[in-house]
Amino acid sequence: MRGLLCWSALVLLLLAQPWEAQPQFTGPKCHTGPLDLVFVIDSSRSVRPLEFETMRRFLVGLVRSLDVGPNATRVGVIQYSSQVQSVFPLGAFSRREDMERALRTLVPLAQGTMTGLAIQYAMNVAFSVAEGARPPEERVPRVAVIVTDGRPQDRVAEVAAQARARGIEIYAVGVQRADVGSLRAMASPPLDEHVFLVESFDLIQEFGRQFRGRLCAIDPCAEGTHGCDHHCVSSPGSYFCRCQAGFVLLQDQRSCRAVDPCSLSNHSCQHECVSTLDGPHCRCPDGHDLQPDGRSCRIRDLCNSVDHGCEFQCVSEGLSYRCLCPEGQPLEADGKSCSRCREGHVDLVLLVDGSKSVRPQNFELVKRFVTQIVDFLDVSPEGTRVGLVQFSSRVRTEFPLGRYGTAAELKQAVLAVEYMERGTMTGLALRHMVEHSFSEAQGARPRALNVPRVGLVFTDGRSQDDISVWAARAKEEGIVMYAVGVGKAVEEELREIASEPAELHVSYSPDFSTMTHLLETLKGSICPEEGVGAGTELRSPCDCDSLVEFQGRALGSLESLTHRLAQLTARLEDLESLLAGHK
Repeated sequence: MRGLLCWSALVLLLLAQPWEAQPQFTGPKCHTGPLDLVFVIDSSRSVRPLEFETMRRFLVGLVRSLDVGPNATRVGVIQYSSQVQSVFPLGAFSRREDMERALRTLVPLAQGTMTGLAIQYAMNVAFSVAEGARPPEERVPRVAVIVTDGRPQDRVAEVAAQARARGIEIYAVGVQRADVGSLRAMASPPLDEHVFLVESFDLIQEFGRQFRGRLCAIDPCAEGTHGCDHHCVSSPGSYFCRCQAGFVLLQDQRSCRAVDPCSLSNHSCQHECVSTLDGPHCRCPDGHDLQPDGRSCRIRDLCNSVDHGCEFQCVSEGLSYRCLCPEGQPLEADGKSCSRCREGHVDLVLLVDGSKSVRPQNFELVKRFVTQIVDFLDVSPEGTRVGLVQFSSRVRTEFPLGRYGTAAELKQAVLAVEYMERGTMTGLALRHMVEHSFSEAQGARPRALNVPRVGLVFTDGRSQDDISVWAARAKEEGIVMYAVGVGKAVEEELREIASEPAELHVSYSPDFSTMTHLLETLKGSICPEEGVGAGTELRSPCDCDSLVEFQGRALGSLESLTHRLAQLTARLEDLESLLAGHK
């Protein structure tokens, strides 16, 4: 505590000293043209009070030598230690006097040395348009000056490379104890022009003179000697020419020529580029639609653009389309209708995604969607049995197959399900379904009865565990699998979960609020195999009545065959007699 009081007293003493003693950079104001300049100042505990005061005076003197203004040089200052603090952003002040006043009240942070964190802040925040930097399209040079006295406690090379890649020119100034390797890792090339090492803070004004000299080189744009056809843009110590919209800079880097953008190989249109008064536009061939990126084309989905009339599913095929029916339901002669599948006995288990990405309001929509599925099922102990499993980072059976015998009870139970809100372990849910949900203990009917087993997985994102083993195992166990995806669901995973063919067993909706259109697809899909229809009594093949019935049918068929064989034998005898008479 005593050291902190002494440090604070020393800072107050220094602040009370006259401000006319800071370094003065002689000569006229530096006219650099537009420039966004950010100082990144090390205020860690290794920077002693007198040294920090010297650096503060140096900044004031340098700011006084610049041509500061909204259309000239904009200055921002941040200081850092274990954290980063904005002293004032680029857009805060347009007068040097206001900047000096802000610098005089600067109090050091006196903690660690997180230089990489400071560069990250400068790149993402200090040089943002929101903080006062000019937009990138104006091509105003961005310059960062990092002043430090020690070795960074975090990594600087990678983040500095990112900053340079974004067009930020970095000067690295090391004082006394600074690590030269770190300075070189931060600075822009050529390093001999961007890395400065001074022996003490008292000598930092030498860097100021050299830095000011680089900024204050003669501005050829202002001198009128640049030779640019259209626009001359200044940068520290240099310039470049820029052409107006609709023109291209020629090889001499000064002259401009009007061009047809469509004649250039980089117009990026997938098919055809069309020049208009408003510029180039991409156009697609017949039967294709232009995508939102304005460049690529996709074959038009006729199923979405025409009244196809398909009862179950429409599949686009280039400039045409065809209708599909659920497995086991042939397509009628009109090419659109499906022969009706008789309602029958099904054991249906629903796997519902309850992960955090679904969100509470959407989970309620999912539950209502499930109740709508229930509406078209023949729910009863002898008909369709339904079980519900919710999964996130764990799996929970909400109710098994054998619990509810009516649609009303089932829908009430669905609406009472509580949202889990965690991860997305779809593979774990599939395993639970295979090992438990279709067991007789959970209400599934014995395999000997040949009741179809159907699994329907409902998810909105990528699984956090492997699904391949248990997706394959489910199908090996004879479970017909359907996959319903919403939002960010991954098509590859949906196809891996679903039975073949995928187009009949995979459904997708981009949004929870619009997924009700999937109901008709599922209504036609979740259909038992032929031979187990409504009103068919499920009996064990070993029951006596079943054996007698089978025996009766077999004897009747045998008697019919015997009668037909006798008729054929008589005809053969007649033919033999006829042939003998001709000899």
